[in-house]
Amino acid sequence: MKKFFVPLAVLTAAMFAYAPIAIANAPYESTMLLIQKIFYFHVPSWMAMTAAIAVCGGASLVHLFKNRPAADRLAVSAAELAVLFGAMGLVTGPLWGRKAWGVWWQWDARLTMALLLELVFISYLLVRAYGGPGSDKLAAAVGLFGMAVSPFVYLSGNIWRTAHPVNTVVP
Repeated sequence: MKKFFVPLAVLTAAMFAYAPIAIANAPYESTMLLIQKIFYFHVPSWMAMTAAIAVCGGASLVHLFKNRPAADRLAVSAAELAVLFGAMGLVTGPLWGRKAWGVWWQWDARLTMALLLELVFISYLLVRAYGGPGSDKLAAAVGLFGMAVSPFVYLSGNIWRTAHPVNTVVP
C-alpha cells in the first residue's frame, strides 16, 4: 500500500490542479447558464457523503459486534467526511436553488431529510467527543441509524413530490 501513496498523491494533486481549468472551460447549459457549474461540486459532494456514510455504517457494524478498535477509528473518520461533504452539499444546493426555484431554501422532503441526515452525523461526532465512557458503542448505533436513513434521502424525490426531480439514473 505504501508504494502506491506517492503516485496516488501526484495523481490527486494533478486532478485538483486541473479541475478549475476543466470547469472554467466547460460550456454553459442552455437554461441555467453559469450557475449550472455548481453541480460539478454539488452532486459529487453528495456522492462522497453517501460513500462515507456506507463506510461509517459498515465500520460501526463491525465495531458493535466484533469490538475492533480499527473499525471504530475508520467509522469516526468516515463520519467526519460525511459531515464535511454534507456541509458542502447543503451550501452548494441553495446557491443553485436560488437561481432555479427563486428561493434559497424550500422545505421539501429531500432538503429536509438531507439536513436531518447531516445533523445525525454531527450528533455522531458530538457523542464521540463528549459522550464519556461507552460512547463509542452509542456512536456506532447512531452511525447505523444514519446509514439506514440515507436511502430515504435518495428516494424521497420519488416517494414524495418535491422540488427536486425524480431519480432517473438509478430509479
